Amino acid sequence: MAKEYDNVIDFTLGDPDVPPHQAIKDAGCVAIQTGKTRYSQNAGLLDLRKTISNYYVKTEGLPYDAFNEIIVTVGAMEGLYLALLSILNPNDEVIIPAPYYVNYVQMVQMCHAKPVIVDNPKIKDLSFNINDIEKAITDKTKAIIINTPSNPSGRIISIEKMDALATLAKKHDLIVISDEVYKSLIYDGVIFRSIVTCDGMRERTILINSLSKEFCMTGWRIGYVLAPEEVISAMTKLQENVAACAPLPSQYAAIEALSKGKEYSAGMLEIFLHRRNLLVEGIKSISLLDCSCPEATFYLMVDISKTGMKSEQFALELLKRNQVAVVPGITYGKSCDNYVRIAFTLNEEKIKEGLKRIRLFIETL
Repeated sequence: MAKEYDNVIDFTLGDPDVPPHQAIKDAGCVAIQTGKTRYSQNAGLLDLRKTISNYYVKTEGLPYDAFNEIIVTVGAMEGLYLALLSILNPNDEVIIPAPYYVNYVQMVQMCHAKPVIVDNPKIKDLSFNINDIEKAITDKTKAIIINTPSNPSGRIISIEKMDALATLAKKHDLIVISDEVYKSLIYDGVIFRSIVTCDGMRERTILINSLSKEFCMTGWRIGYVLAPEEVISAMTKLQENVAACAPLPSQYAAIEALSKGKEYSAGMLEIFLHRRNLLVEGIKSISLLDCSCPEATFYLMVDISKTGMKSEQFALELLKRNQVAVVPGITYGKSCDNYVRIAFTLNEEKIKEGLKRIRLFIETL
């Protein structure tokens, strides 16, 4: 619908406008110019897998074997899909706590398995309840998908809740798929802890990550998965049939990015932090709207409950009247129907213009 209007302020896309560091772009170009444009091994260049392995030891103290426990994928999206394909049988169940990234549901369905959404509208803080997770477990449950930091909420699962999830996974012999693509965008010194660090979880956790958010390399399509050897082995066989391998020039660019790490990504965090603060301050100054400051990511969930509208109506009216596109919260679960999601992946001037239009829209209600 937004395409029908001119000059729309589009707050819907989780696709950052910040370009990758010049050295990353140069590495990709050099790879092309020197003929590194063919296939790699199905699991990805061994040099890249070694770089990923070293990066995790250096940044998180997590040792993963480059040859057997890491695969490079066509973005985190393919990594997640291959992971699900490798563990699911038809009619298996996968628990997905709300708010959730909608692609999780569709991927589980593509594997002929059943997504089980745990969505409690009584919870008001855009999180989930451990008791609700346990009640959803059946003898068909194979896995739980968690996303921390979260798209859409910008929240980080607490250490206490992570411990409780780990206890459930071990008690019921479940696999945890942990989507951690936003952990490079954490603000204000908030503590992040991966579930893989919980006692007994190394052997039952599949970590999903990518360079899309950390280095603003969305279109380069480089993701990776760290998991036990038997999972990576299965994923590698599937990779041959799905995409063969990730793009080779992008893999060389990824080696450059990960070898320098925060040297190439720190400036991006500062940019998004400034935009977050600008947006939070702006939304809080508009009557009938409210928000909590996100701990991470580049998403803001705006509470619209005082307008009397649900999320889809609000989003459609805002687009039609003032040409601002936001995502209805219902996309992420029933408990989010009093919210809309704004992505601050636009420059400061567009954010200011978007806030101005949202204010005008609210004033006409």
